[in-house]
Amino acid sequence: MIISFIIPTLNANSVLENCLKSIKKQSFPKKEYEIIIADGGSTDNTLKIAKKYHVKIVKNLLKTAEAGKAIGVKNAIGKYIALIDSDNILPTKNWLQTNIDILENDSSLIGTEPLFFTYRSKAGFIERYSALIGVNDPFAFVSGVYDRKNYINYKWTGLKIDQIDKNKYIKIELKSNSLIPTIGANGTIFRNDFLKNNINSDYLFDIDIITNYLSKTKKSIYFAKVKQGIIHTFCESSIKKFIRKQNRRITDYFYYQKFRQFNWNQSNKNGIIKFVFYTILIIPAVIDSIRGYFHKPDSAWFFHPIACYITLIVYSTIYLKYKLALIKAVNRNNWSQ
Repeated sequence: MIISFIIPTLNANSVLENCLKSIKKQSFPKKEYEIIIADGGSTDNTLKIAKKYHVKIVKNLLKTAEAGKAIGVKNAIGKYIALIDSDNILPTKNWLQTNIDILENDSSLIGTEPLFFTYRSKAGFIERYSALIGVNDPFAFVSGVYDRKNYINYKWTGLKIDQIDKNKYIKIELKSNSLIPTIGANGTIFRNDFLKNNINSDYLFDIDIITNYLSKTKKSIYFAKVKQGIIHTFCESSIKKFIRKQNRRITDYFYYQKFRQFNWNQSNKNGIIKFVFYTILIIPAVIDSIRGYFHKPDSAWFFHPIACYITLIVYSTIYLKYKLALIKAVNRNNWSQ
């Protein structure tokens, strides 16, 4: 078995079929991959859809996506593991083959990741915004830890990363004691042994695994930023869903901090301060929106200042709750994509 796709789900009825269809359309031998659905107790048609595609279904009793990834890895038999979200779509038929060829030809690589989010002009405005700016969370862009190419400065990260252009991909070096980009989701492929050797809890916080490995070994690791995209439908055009997902993101961060291997709010204090002033002053966000619009005209750019304000308010509120010891786990009983 060459590769295992791991897809955490929880009431993903609205997005899962498109995700699975895109995997089945790959120009890659079907006998050489498996699809593992790590389900957190879906009550909609998620499992019915999954069974149509003859996937392996495992129960994720802890419900979160990170727990789903971890249990998926424990059940995976592929040489490589692809971390795919249920709202991802592989945009081309040779997407998988391209990644596998790169990994097979360079044994020094720990994994691969798409260079950008695929832009679709007819998609919802929040999906378009995310593809244009290269992030799902504007904090990542402003603080510089983003890991997908954007249309503002045409860079895939704001960090100083050693990299070599290898034609079909950019080979990057991640070093110990350095801030690293938010690598690890939406189409990231790892070598199976790297993940299994470095998971030490019931949760897979992918970026934490990378950072912890770098910290322990003091050795660099190499990744390929592949010059292809992945579709992330994300919040489509729903601001309500965007708020809900931002709330879940930061609440989970603080609530599950005891399981995490790295304290990110301590490592990127300058980024936090920059984001606060960037958002409050509003002019920097507007300027970036205008710059992006001239590079790639789309009205979705002007969601950027709003997205920043929503994120600042949500993150500040949850941080205050955390300091007051009022943080509670997100209720996932009624969660849906």
